[in-house]
Amino acid sequence: MKDVFAKVLISDVFLDESIYPRENIDQKRVAIFAENLRDGFVFEPILYAAKMAIGPRQLTESETRNTARRAFEANSGLTSSEIGRAIGRSRQAVDKYIADLRATALFELDLKVFKLNQLGIPQDRIAKRLGVPQQTISRYLPKMPQVAKWVNEDLLKGFTVPQVAQKHGWPEPLVWSQALVNEDDFSRFKALQWGIRTWDVWNFTDCDSRFGDEWPGRIPAQLVAHILYFFSEPNDLVFDTMAGGGVCADTCLAMGRRCWSLDMDDRPDTRPEIEPYYWDPDKEWEDLPFFNAKEKPALIICDPPYFDKKAGEYAKESISGLSKTDYLIFLERFFLFLKKTARKDAWLAFINADWRDFQNCPARQEDPKQAILLVDYYEMFKKTGWTLTHIIQAPMSSERFNAGVVSAMQKKKILGVTSRYVMLLK
Repeated sequence: MKDVFAKVLISDVFLDESIYPRENIDQKRVAIFAENLRDGFVFEPILYAAKMAIGPRQLTESETRNTARRAFEANSGLTSSEIGRAIGRSRQAVDKYIADLRATALFELDLKVFKLNQLGIPQDRIAKRLGVPQQTISRYLPKMPQVAKWVNEDLLKGFTVPQVAQKHGWPEPLVWSQALVNEDDFSRFKALQWGIRTWDVWNFTDCDSRFGDEWPGRIPAQLVAHILYFFSEPNDLVFDTMAGGGVCADTCLAMGRRCWSLDMDDRPDTRPEIEPYYWDPDKEWEDLPFFNAKEKPALIICDPPYFDKKAGEYAKESISGLSKTDYLIFLERFFLFLKKTARKDAWLAFINADWRDFQNCPARQEDPKQAILLVDYYEMFKKTGWTLTHIIQAPMSSERFNAGVVSAMQKKKILGVTSRYVMLLK
């Protein structure tokens, strides 16, 4: 559909207090908005108002919270990062402001129970996660086929997965879990329109927006699916150690795997399947939610926050902000601990990238002592008793280097990093 434009006299424009972020009207700021209108500026009203209203005086906590909530209610497609940038708050802060709104839109108790059950999370942990008695979960589980009844009926009628997801308010990956329930891995890839890379370079141009939330360092679901395809079997238990935006759990739903996920960022309403856990470098980890579980994972996926990359976008306790020495010490201890939590025949998929301090530094002048390269991780795996079997190249997109940046790098002989690897270990 073509855009439709209409001319409106400035005299016909009035002040709509519902989009104004301040609790008291600032007429000078209103005049700025009017001037921008005269200049033909196009903007998202609530967020633009917030951004322009901040000026030399920050919005109060009450103003930022109310603005964030009104923006989300007006457009639920806005991400926390987009709202946060406009109101001068972090993504985590915005998540807290609008958590209950998202909860209302996304989940009811039965749907949460259904999802966690699909991922193979035991009753006691489902009950603890959802804050209800275990007897309640026991009563819910027999109802699980009924929860999916209308979804499955619509799928049988020929409705598409996105249509069914929208109609019933289900997350799309959960609908895929029903649509593909009796399919083999090859058929699942075909239905999801993911080509299978049968070589050791898994290059994907973008993340599949159907799987996982917007997140710093988000990895493509296609990458996770390839790990599952080659190194696990249907119904295997997968352990996602640092789950981030939930790409792994979502992909496991579509690929018919069970998945236990942990992350330090607790989102009980929007991501109940990701159990909160902080891998504290200064403490023991025997308080892991399932350390003494009878069943152990067949595949561990470890996609840690990369050293020094996007450190400002993660929580301040993230290992991304550790020194190089402490980062490597943490990982060495982490790999030793993972051996205790996995089956003896388990696979470990470690996803990481070379790190070099190349910012504003010509390639020949880089300090190799400041780098963390693939070989450093390899030496660590040898020390901790893991055997490397495959190295898969999964390069990051080069689009983050725009034309202006590339030109500057060329002139200064700076060599950037787009390398990323999936290292498979036994």
